[in-house]
Amino acid sequence: MKILIIEDEARIARRLQRMTSEFFMDRPADIIICDSLQKGLDEIAVQAPDLLLLDLNLNGDNGFEVLEQMVAASFHTIIVSANTDKAITAFTYGVLDFVPKPFDEERLFKALTRFVSPALKPDAGIEYLAVKRAGQVRLINIAEVIYIKGAGIYTELHLRNGQNELHDKSLELLQQLLPNRFERIHKSYLVNFQQIEKILIQSGTRYQALLKNGETLPVGRSKYKDLKNKMI
Repeated sequence: MKILIIEDEARIARRLQRMTSEFFMDRPADIIICDSLQKGLDEIAVQAPDLLLLDLNLNGDNGFEVLEQMVAASFHTIIVSANTDKAITAFTYGVLDFVPKPFDEERLFKALTRFVSPALKPDAGIEYLAVKRAGQVRLINIAEVIYIKGAGIYTELHLRNGQNELHDKSLELLQQLLPNRFERIHKSYLVNFQQIEKILIQSGTRYQALLKNGETLPVGRSKYKDLKNKMI
């Protein structure tokens, strides 16, 4: 596992490295520190990390440039910054958490726990998913997403307007980021619960979700009971 820290203050960078190393004591991690925006971008270009710890004020450079360039990247990002007024903006980019400076071990560990535990989600859910097309980034309001289909390391966003968009994050990563109304009904599908009309029972103990737009999606046997209980 590769963890990248982009932080221009050496003392804080070392502290983040030490705490992160302690948290992942039982899961060896390669923790790399970059003290500038450009070094961080260069490191990501060589090999993308599994997790990025990012400061927003980097010797006058804006850490948001990383998010803008890597907005649909496959790794998770935790912001560690004193710029708490930027928290809402950060979440629109799909960051996993925002840890305000000054921080203590308990708060950082809480953020890292969200990285390793998909069931724990940030207090402020993301509002947008970013997709790249023809060198441009488009922000899609999650309210427009009916369901998401897994496609290997990528996902397909199926929208209200009938269009599909390819996203670079896997279904597992998106499940960690999206609000609780997005239900994992099948190994290959995340669905906006509000878009489910009813559950259909097929022969051979097979189940399907009938969506309000008329589409049907498979429901895993292990997911059926939980889904049924939520619809009562």
